[in-house]
Amino acid sequence: MTANEADAERPLRIGAVTYLNTVPLVRGLPELLPGAELSFDHPSRLADELVATNLDVALAPVIELARHPEWSIVSNACIGCRGPVLSVKVLFRKPPEQVASLALDEGSRTSAVLAQILLADRFGVRPRLEVLPVGASPLETTADAVLVIGDRAIRSPATGFYESWDMGEEWLRSTGLPFVFAVWAARPGVDCLELEPALEAARDQGRRELESIADEQAAAMKLPRELVLNYLRNNLNFCLDADARQGLDLYFRRAAALGLVGQAFQPDGPATSTLTLRALLSGWKA
Repeated sequence: MTANEADAERPLRIGAVTYLNTVPLVRGLPELLPGAELSFDHPSRLADELVATNLDVALAPVIELARHPEWSIVSNACIGCRGPVLSVKVLFRKPPEQVASLALDEGSRTSAVLAQILLADRFGVRPRLEVLPVGASPLETTADAVLVIGDRAIRSPATGFYESWDMGEEWLRSTGLPFVFAVWAARPGVDCLELEPALEAARDQGRRELESIADEQAAAMKLPRELVLNYLRNNLNFCLDADARQGLDLYFRRAAALGLVGQAFQPDGPATSTLTLRALLSGWKA
């Protein structure tokens, strides 16, 4: 049996992020794709599983699109923001221009690069990097600054720190553009014909049901309902539209200029897979 034949016989394996921000994107997805297997993990692990072909489709950190231009963007559903995002923060123990060490949330890929871009662009700072394990508190590292993402960023108080950056807000302040953290991505050979409309339908259903999602998640997470609803309704953007694509293209360019992508993405290079990615960004429907 060939690899393609094995793929055809196996249920579609979909990986989604295990954070509050993903709940609207998978609302009703098991009913829309009844034969699929849906699993949840941290963003960085989803990217690794997609590379290892243990997943067919994943809600992948966008930086991995630049590192793996063979992947396809599936649907215009995404996790993004148009200003403060609440769930991606850098906590500083000293003024940002003095930062010599940065602890990066183990679950992050996209935000890890974003933090380095903003520090380099504003202050010329290129800190030494270390890992903040998924289960660790920001208080458990002695790094000058700490990046936290997801649900623990929502819970992490800025008390005891010199300064706090909301990364969506800081990106908007620097560029005037929205930011995209994750998109649905498929590895080569995956049939996306039915998948794309299902992912968009799930996203649309989730946006219609934000009130009930807030009820459920506030109770489960022991957070104020209004905080959860405001986060889902006002902090997050779930559509990869033209402005979001423009912000994403700029992010890729800045990451490449700082050597944070690797050799896969060359914004001004020859007509290779890089330009395929850029064509996706410029031509994808809103």
